[in-house]
Amino acid sequence: MIPLHDINPRRHGPPLIVIALIAANTLFFLYELTLGETRLESFLLAAAFIPGRLLADGLSAGDLAAGAQSAFLSMFLHGGWAHFLGNMLFLWVFGDNVEDELGHVRFLFLYLAAGYVATIAHAWANPLSALPAIGASGAISGVLGAYLFAHPRARIVTVLILGFFIRFIQVPAWVYLPFWFLLQLLPGLASLGAPTAAEQGGVAWFAHIGGFIAGPVLRLLLGGGRRAPSRGPRRAL
Repeated sequence: MIPLHDINPRRHGPPLIVIALIAANTLFFLYELTLGETRLESFLLAAAFIPGRLLADGLSAGDLAAGAQSAFLSMFLHGGWAHFLGNMLFLWVFGDNVEDELGHVRFLFLYLAAGYVATIAHAWANPLSALPAIGASGAISGVLGAYLFAHPRARIVTVLILGFFIRFIQVPAWVYLPFWFLLQLLPGLASLGAPTAAEQGGVAWFAHIGGFIAGPVLRLLLGGGRRAPSRGPRRAL
């Protein structure tokens, strides 16, 4: 099921951080396209987050600093058009309302923090992996988790494709997003017992899982869901 948009109007202005993140991801992706296959592979091996490189010989302060830098850079790198366009679509559909609730600065912190937690979750599940872990999926998964708890009743306009059968349906967020999470959780758990398959599969399932779980936690820590103070008439005491 591919989300097209949600029926959930914003209360405030345009989602400036969502737009800026999409622009930044686009610039990085266009840069990747200019490198060519050989140079791109060298660039990703040098710049992207690789769990095995960080965890192979234990952790030092230098390793942690380098790991954090590569983790944040990896959030803006993608492995192809489908990877890039899919991530940007999900960010656009779900990110604006989370930013609308939290505000620009807190939303940006949630996005980056969820992406970092997602990277750590991937490293925990695949500590010896030599593959670069790239993509905004972990950070966007955090946005999805926050959206679920902020707007569970919002309806997601979705295109359902089953072979030649195509239909547009509206699915409530409390159905769509847990179903999406289940599609990450099941193969993620299966990959724990199959390290070879996990090494070859190319999908960082636990980055999605970790980011999704981190999203609502970060939202609460950042003040999401709290009622605004009453602005009605006050009684003089």
